[in-house]
Amino acid sequence: MYKNIKVIAFDADDTLWVNETYFREAEHQFSKLLSKYETENKIDQELFKKEIENLKLYGYGVKGFVLSMVECALELSNYNISQKTIEAILEIGKEMLEKPIELLEGIEEVLEKLQGKYKLIVATKGDLLDQERKLEKSNLLKYFHHIEVMSDKKRKDYKKLIKHLDIKPSELLMIGNSLKSDVLPLINIGASAIHVPFHTTWVHEEVTKEEQSKTNYKTVLNIKEVLTLF
Repeated sequence: MYKNIKVIAFDADDTLWVNETYFREAEHQFSKLLSKYETENKIDQELFKKEIENLKLYGYGVKGFVLSMVECALELSNYNISQKTIEAILEIGKEMLEKPIELLEGIEEVLEKLQGKYKLIVATKGDLLDQERKLEKSNLLKYFHHIEVMSDKKRKDYKKLIKHLDIKPSELLMIGNSLKSDVLPLINIGASAIHVPFHTTWVHEEVTKEEQSKTNYKTVLNIKEVLTLF
């Protein structure tokens, strides 16, 4: 199935290392800070709406998330939020950016065995500075030929990446945890993809069962299973 593959692209967050868990923790902290204004469920809903509204301005990543929290806090409090609470929100963001890198089990073993047989790259989205920092702290840079931090992961973005790599779509394999960002767009342009689910997924990255059923891709429950597919 993967006999033509020349390049294997890995997503970063929740494929190489833990990431989304920290966003869930931050959302809970944020809800506690605003508990006198709304219920946790309502706060979560409003924050999500604000994040989606701001994606076109801030893109993905912690910094955009923090700005959305600040805006959300101002609106939910009817602009009565204290300076101390704003400071606490900023502190949540700083703590997220300073989190240690927790590699997912088996990822380094997989990279070691694939390196040299294929050109390995990282194809991720998010804040450039933050992703560069995480890659540096992960000690995984030595395995990768190229790092691509993308503003988004849609078909057009992957087509640009393929053109930049000077390969055919059929020569690219993407490995990631998000069906919406790491799998479906690749299949739709003639590339290959392997889905490695993470235990928590941002609502924005979820897809319908109909979208899942229309696409032919492989799912593995552990990244080490990838090695059995080649």
